[in-house]
Amino acid sequence: MINFAIVGCGRIAKRHAELLGTGQIAGARLAAVCDIDPVRADTFATRYGVPGFTSLADMLKHPGIDAVSVLTPSGEHARHAVEIAIAGRHIVVEKPMALTLEDADEMIAAADRAGVLLFVVKQNRFNVPVVKAREALEAGRLGKLVLGTVRVRWCRDQAYYDQDAWRGTWAQDGGVIANQASHHVDMLGWFMGPVESVHARGARALVNIEAEDTVVATLRFRSGALGIVEATGATRPRDLEGSLSVLGSGGAIEIGGFAVNKIRHWQFVSPDPTDAEVMERYSVNPPNVYGFGHQAYYEHVVDCLVNGKAALVDGHEGRGSLELVSSLYESMASGQEVSLPLTVVHSRLGRG
Repeated sequence: MINFAIVGCGRIAKRHAELLGTGQIAGARLAAVCDIDPVRADTFATRYGVPGFTSLADMLKHPGIDAVSVLTPSGEHARHAVEIAIAGRHIVVEKPMALTLEDADEMIAAADRAGVLLFVVKQNRFNVPVVKAREALEAGRLGKLVLGTVRVRWCRDQAYYDQDAWRGTWAQDGGVIANQASHHVDMLGWFMGPVESVHARGARALVNIEAEDTVVATLRFRSGALGIVEATGATRPRDLEGSLSVLGSGGAIEIGGFAVNKIRHWQFVSPDPTDAEVMERYSVNPPNVYGFGHQAYYEHVVDCLVNGKAALVDGHEGRGSLELVSSLYESMASGQEVSLPLTVVHSRLGRG
């Protein structure tokens, strides 16, 4: 049994706590919670019958904690992850793993020094349609990759940002790319391969925050393929989609739904007998499963900790995703095309 604690009892913590605190993850349970707001900490502690703390240092003294899920504002991830590593506990950190590459490097180094594992939450990689699409990619069915596109058309109004003072700030959060679309940007890089350069434009369209709520960007991959990112929190009055499409010489796949969880198009130059089964059985995440992606992700973390399986998204993989996100911010700030590997000069992300 892996005993997990949670630091940060905000919006996303509800999903993590529900899974860990109600026995939905085999081999895992919720052992403690922590938040600097005593009301939030007590609410979660009472709901799940676990000790509640207002100090991470105090919680880390609590016996029986094997791993800690870091669900605090993005700008605090590095500080908390390093403290957890020093205490000898494994780390699960929500997206993005940090807001600067320097912080990401510090997190990786701290975990390595302490001999603990660092997991970065990328739960959409575990969506059933995404798993099947990845299998098709690795089997070579898409052929030469030509174009990859992600679209995030969600609704995040002023009331959302007003929930907490850190939301939408450069120092603690960033905008739609760092927050809402970071999973989709990660997915694009995971499918299309290493990025050579990006060119992005951003705007604050409908909300009063420091960072952006709308972005368009083009990408060139080292393979020669091209990419498009369209991301906004300015869809009104409600969310429309979170999608990924990958086009190649051998076929085309599009996964849509709210969060890349439903196959829209699955077509290949050379059809396979399994294609009908994919559309019939795997085109949509299983119904009535709360937080499917996070559930599959935690099951993977337990498997890694218990059986020594390699993490799908460790600190280095998470850093690669952060570098792509950071390059988009650097391009937005400079107004120029930006090459990778990245040198940050103009971006305010994580720097205020």
